[in-house]
Amino acid sequence: MPKESKEQVKEQNSKEKKKIQELEEELAKAKADSEHWKNEYYRAYADTKNLRMNLEKEHSDAMRYRAMGFVEELLPVLDSFHMALGNEPTNPELKNYLVGFQFIYRNFVSALENEGVKEIAPNVGDKFSDKNMDAVDVTEQEGEENLVTKVYAKGYELHGRLIRPARVSVSKNKKEEHKESVKADA
Repeated sequence: MPKESKEQVKEQNSKEKKKIQELEEELAKAKADSEHWKNEYYRAYADTKNLRMNLEKEHSDAMRYRAMGFVEELLPVLDSFHMALGNEPTNPELKNYLVGFQFIYRNFVSALENEGVKEIAPNVGDKFSDKNMDAVDVTEQEGEENLVTKVYAKGYELHGRLIRPARVSVSKNKKEEHKESVKADA
């Protein structure tokens, strides 16, 4: 019987080793699956977090610039106020109306400023900036180039975002153009 029992013990040890090997393989597979799903979870969590942040930013921008379309429609009204207030009436009765229009204009501009609207009002002699100005005309004159010579319409921005550029006339040097035409003739 001892021979049988040695063989049985060897067989049983062999079965146990095989069982242990199978369990170790299952454990390794379970660890790999666990690691895979852990990575998938972190990836999904990061995607969700990024999506939430993007949606919050878009919502914030939408709320911040919600008045942009409305302000664009008010710009012709502001331009009309500028034209009306730019003319000095001679009639004393009209001067009283002008005072009332100035009051309305100041209240109107104050309400727009409270919403984040800022005027872009270049002065004659300022350097031309293509970031917030639109050159609609060129004036030839002596001296430095790219200076504002006339302001046709003020520009406006909402919280730093350009709604409409200021429309201006820009200076161009006469001398350079004359020299170029002389060279072309020669």
